[in-house]
Amino acid sequence: MSTALEQKLNWLEQQGHAQLLTKIQHGIEKEGLRVDRQRKLSTRPHPEALGSALTHDFITTDYSEALLEFITPVFESSNEALDFLSDLHRYTYKHLDGEQIWPASMPCVLPDEKEIPIARYGDSNIGKMKYIYRVGLEHRYGKIMQTIAGIHYNFSLPEAFWPVFQDYCKSSGQLKDFRSAAYFSLIRNFRRYSWLLMYLFGASPALCGSFLKGESRHLQTLKEGTLYLPYATSLRMSDLGYSNKAQASLNICFNHLQTYANSLNRAIQTPYPPYEEMGVKVDDEYRQLSSNILQIENEYYSDIRPKRVTQSGEKPVHALMSRGVEYIEVRNTDINPFLPLGIDQEQADFMDLFLISCLLMEEREISTEECDHICENHERVVNRGREPGLTLICDEQERSLTEWGSELLDQVQLTATLLDRVSGSQRYSNTVEKQRNKLKDSSLTPSAQVLQLMTDNNWGYGEFVMHQADLHKETLMSQPLTDEVEKQLSKITQDSIAQQLQIEATDNVNFDTFLAEYFAS
Repeated sequence: MSTALEQKLNWLEQQGHAQLLTKIQHGIEKEGLRVDRQRKLSTRPHPEALGSALTHDFITTDYSEALLEFITPVFESSNEALDFLSDLHRYTYKHLDGEQIWPASMPCVLPDEKEIPIARYGDSNIGKMKYIYRVGLEHRYGKIMQTIAGIHYNFSLPEAFWPVFQDYCKSSGQLKDFRSAAYFSLIRNFRRYSWLLMYLFGASPALCGSFLKGESRHLQTLKEGTLYLPYATSLRMSDLGYSNKAQASLNICFNHLQTYANSLNRAIQTPYPPYEEMGVKVDDEYRQLSSNILQIENEYYSDIRPKRVTQSGEKPVHALMSRGVEYIEVRNTDINPFLPLGIDQEQADFMDLFLISCLLMEEREISTEECDHICENHERVVNRGREPGLTLICDEQERSLTEWGSELLDQVQLTATLLDRVSGSQRYSNTVEKQRNKLKDSSLTPSAQVLQLMTDNNWGYGEFVMHQADLHKETLMSQPLTDEVEKQLSKITQDSIAQQLQIEATDNVNFDTFLAEYFAS
C-alpha cells in the first residue's frame, strides 16, 4: 500500500512537526426530523422559540420545515464540537412541545408527498430563493428523497501545516494552489477507500415502507411496514437515497480544482430538456430557480466536497477559485441510532485518522475506468457490505473486502501510532482496534446491530427508532444546560429573528431582479 504515507509521517515526526496533526479544525452538521408521538413527520412550522432558520448561526432547517439542522462552530478539538452539538440538542428539546428528534438517517412514517412541508425562510429575496430552490428539488426529485438525514463532518489542517508540507513536497508556487491540490488528493483517496467507512459506520440497513410508497423494490420485508436488506450497511447511500439521473452524466472531475469548478459551472449553465419542460416561472409562480442541470452548486450531490467559506453574495465555486480550498466536508456519515448525537468521540477520532491518511497517501489521479470501479465498490458495500465472502474491485481484480479493509487499517494505524506518541495516549490505536474487530466480526457493525435489535424485540423500523429517540432524549436531558449556555443560545435565537426582519426591511429590488442579478454575477 502507501509507502508515501509512512515516509511523510516519519518526516513530520523527525522534523518536529507531528504536533500540527493534533490541531485539526473540526465542525459537525447534523440533521434530524421532528416527529410526533405516533412516529409521523411533523407538519408544524419550525418552532419560533428556535429562532430564524434563515439567520440562526447554529439551528436551522434543511429541505423540509420538519428537518432540523444543527451546525457547530469550528473547534480544534472534536470533543468540543460534540459537546456543543449536545448543547444544541438540549436547547432544542426544551422547545419542541412534545415532539421528538428522529435519531436515524432514513425517515419516519411519511404522509402523502404533497403534505411534506418545504422549509420556509421568510419574505426577503434570499429567503425566497432558498424556498424556491427547494421547490425546484421537489419538482426534480420529489419530496420524499429530501427527508433523508445525515451528518456532515468538516475537517481541515491548521494553517501552520501547509508551508511545512509544501516544503516537504518541494513544491513552488502559491500556497493556496498547493493547499487546494493537496485537498483534492485527499478527496481522490477518500473516494477510493470510503467504502470502508460505509462498512464500519453505515447504520441504515432498514427503512419504513412509507418511504417507497408501498413498493418493495429489491428490498425484503422484515415486519409489516418495514423493509430491509440482510447485508446492507447504508441504504441512505444506495440508489434508494438521494439520486439524480440528470447528474449521472456530469462526470464531475475531482482531479484538479480547475476541472472541478469548470464541471460545476457547466452544469449550472447547461439547460436540461426535462427541466425546461417543467418551466421556471409558470402562472406567476416559480417552480425552480432555473431549468439547467443544477440550479445552484449545492444541488450537486457528492459524498465529499471541497469547501471555502463564502463572502456575502459570493457563489461557492467562485470562492474556491479565488481563494482555494479551505476545508473538506465529508457527507457520507449515517446517523447512528445507538448514539445520542448520532456520532461519538471514537468515530470522530477514526474520521480524523482516515482523512489524515488519505491526505498523506500517494497522489494519483482517478481515471474514468477507476471511477466506474469506485462506484461499483460503493454500491456493493452499501447494499451487501456484510455479505460473507464479498469482494471488491482493486487494481482491476476482485479482492476480499475484509482483506483489503485490514490492509487499509494497517495504513491508518501508522497515523494512529504517531498521534498516540504525540498525545501520550493509546486513544487513536484503540479506535483502530475497534474498527479491526468489526472487520473480523460483522455483527459488531451498527448496521448489523440495528437489524439484530429489531429482530430480537420483534420491532418494526419505527418502533425501534422511536425507542432510541426516547432513550437519547432522557440521556441528554439528564445533564441540563448550564445557565450561561442557555442565556447565550437564547440571545442568539432572539438576535436571529431581528436579523431576518432587518434583511427583509432592507431589500430594495423585487425578486425577479434579485435572481437575475445573482445568476449574472
